[in-house]
Amino acid sequence: MKTTRRWGIAAGVILASVAVLYILLYMYEKPGGWSDRRMSQALGLAQTLQIPLGGTPEEAVRLFRESDSTTVVHKETVGRGELVFLTRSGQQEGGDLQVEYVRKTWLGWKWVWGAGYGQGEAPSPAAMNYMRVPEVEQVSTPFPMVFGEVPDPAIQQIIVQQKEAGTDKSEAKLIRTVSGRTIWFAFQAATAGVPFEIEGLDQTGKIIAAKVITDVQGSGSIDSSR
Repeated sequence: MKTTRRWGIAAGVILASVAVLYILLYMYEKPGGWSDRRMSQALGLAQTLQIPLGGTPEEAVRLFRESDSTTVVHKETVGRGELVFLTRSGQQEGGDLQVEYVRKTWLGWKWVWGAGYGQGEAPSPAAMNYMRVPEVEQVSTPFPMVFGEVPDPAIQQIIVQQKEAGTDKSEAKLIRTVSGRTIWFAFQAATAGVPFEIEGLDQTGKIIAAKVITDVQGSGSIDSSR
């Protein structure tokens, strides 16, 4: 009897602990909860964001952005979250691309941070375009990161490096999407700043497009030097 009673008490304690844990997780992750308050404070907002939870990374982005006019072209797993790359649905001309970081919680997927750019149709297409997404202080993200699209098929490699000798240098990852577009992204160290340089190289290692970036949150295009 004593053993059975002890097992019953232990089971009750475990169930109570699980219930308390779930309540704490819910209070942290729910829309407008503790994590949203922390995010709002980091952004200097007077009101607390109400970031919804989604069943998938795509749904989390759609619910937060309140838009169905984008198409997912690539997803990349990063730690406990995913980077979701999107373009405007039906966009045929000009360059547009956005990236959203969502993280996995016990209650679903939750949007954390993201950015995007749009460019009109140019007389002649650029060799590549770019945007830098800065880090958010006190919020865990894989940023800073530079990303973009590569219209010029001659570019086979992209290097992002600080202009100061001996500092951060990274090689970008290039992805060919199912729609035929080539996108790229490169992570930077948390200490990386400006200026930094983006170089596009051909298969022989020759630089065919390059630009020094001086805006920590800028975007633009890079013309071919050929």
